[in-house]
Amino acid sequence: MKVRKPSVDVLSSNFIENEISMKKLLKELQSYYKLSKQEGTDAQIKRARARKKLLAREKIDLLLDKRKPHIELMPLAGLKHENGFGAGGTTVVVLGYVSNVLCLINANVATRKAGAVDYATSLKNLRLSQIAKENKLLTINLVESGGANLPDQDRVFNNYGKFFMEMSRRSKEGIPTISVVFGSATAGGAYVPGMSDYSIFQKNAAKVFLAGPPLVKMATNEDSNDEELGGAQMHSSISGVSDFLAKDEKEALAITKKLIKKIKKPTENLFIKDSVPPKFDAKEILGIIPSNLKKPFDVRDLVKRFVDSSEFVEFKENYGRTMFCCWTKINGYPVGIIANNGVIFIESARKATHFIQLANKSHTPLLFIHNTTGFMVGKRYEQNGMINSGAQLIHAVSGSTVPHISLQVGNSYGAGNYAMCGRSFDPRFLFSYPNVKSGVMGADQLSGVMEIIKRNAAASSNRTIDESKLKKEKKALAEDADKRASVWHLTTEVWDDGVIDPTETRKYLSLALATVYSTEIKGSDSFGILRM
Repeated sequence: MKVRKPSVDVLSSNFIENEISMKKLLKELQSYYKLSKQEGTDAQIKRARARKKLLAREKIDLLLDKRKPHIELMPLAGLKHENGFGAGGTTVVVLGYVSNVLCLINANVATRKAGAVDYATSLKNLRLSQIAKENKLLTINLVESGGANLPDQDRVFNNYGKFFMEMSRRSKEGIPTISVVFGSATAGGAYVPGMSDYSIFQKNAAKVFLAGPPLVKMATNEDSNDEELGGAQMHSSISGVSDFLAKDEKEALAITKKLIKKIKKPTENLFIKDSVPPKFDAKEILGIIPSNLKKPFDVRDLVKRFVDSSEFVEFKENYGRTMFCCWTKINGYPVGIIANNGVIFIESARKATHFIQLANKSHTPLLFIHNTTGFMVGKRYEQNGMINSGAQLIHAVSGSTVPHISLQVGNSYGAGNYAMCGRSFDPRFLFSYPNVKSGVMGADQLSGVMEIIKRNAAASSNRTIDESKLKKEKKALAEDADKRASVWHLTTEVWDDGVIDPTETRKYLSLALATVYSTEIKGSDSFGILRM
């Protein structure tokens, strides 16, 4: 493999402009991260401290292996939801190592709305379930929740049920779930430890019941207290819902770590010994990504700043040049990269289709790097079979069975998003840079198309267009479309697994690859009909 010569002038006005713009976006990202890490009001946290209780992230820190990487997933879910519980909802989801085993940790934030499940939290739970199942990851639930948020029940109800079903399916497939209960787990929340493979209850703190004393009194006229109905001691000695009884939070976490050592083999890293850091500075990514998404850039300059030794073997270098395909390694893990260098032309689609087939033959995971407005349009391209070539690529992505990871670094619009394994095509992980825009089409294109449609409709019915009104409508439509295409909207709705600092690209991709390499990787020989 040869090292490509750097083509980036870090002193150029273009680089400096890009860097300033990205740093501004990173400042905004950090402000949202700060919101997501606020685990309740000062008063709620003070009450927890008075009861000598650990906060959600403190519990996670005690679980995680020191000096090993970890990442938080979906930290900004619900960010822009009206009447929601804020950025991140009421759970913290972390991918990291516990007792040398790669795990998913799902920690209820009891100091925020008593850990009740709002819509955003239910979306996180569903996505966590998918990640755990696809990657066969042991899941640790740190439980202290009041159950579903009742004002949100119409949006939470089915998602909650799906979460339980997926727990059952993972158990059936031998993918364990451990639940550690530190406080209340009522109503539907009681089924979280009840459906786990292993459950650990904290003495004098865990309260797990389908109905509390007031509801029992109303329904059966039976008098009871919390301990009789759902206390840790009762569940450990009488009902059998609890498998282990811990004297306090720290002991409960220590039992969890010991249990994992007994039931899971350490996650092996067979490739990291071959890892070589990039030869170019990751901080330069900030000046490489254009501040104006309409401006092109060479995606090779980005790739060189997170792959091993900044080396890659490019596939069909001189063919279909708006699609970059290469073989490389990230932290020692072999991976194939398919990256946009602009609009997807017929040749670009054919090249990527060929590359996906090769990746499946060699059982190699694929990384898709998005920066495209979609497939090329126009009479020439339609007549030459753009639809067929685009369909070939979508068939290849759909039929591929090697793990897919997606990284959105710019535009990701229309069928181009589908062809590059967007959210609807179920990549194992999907991360976004803070400048990303995604949707059916760009705001200017969408508003322009609607303007043409309205003008044509007026002309066909001999109506006169109110130009002032049309201008206002076009502006409002463009602004709304731009807002809905914003990365902040996408991450709010869990269309990605997190908005990341571009300088940490290698860290996120390394852990994603460690995850997919922890299970068997097997490509497909079968694809849908590739129309010629």
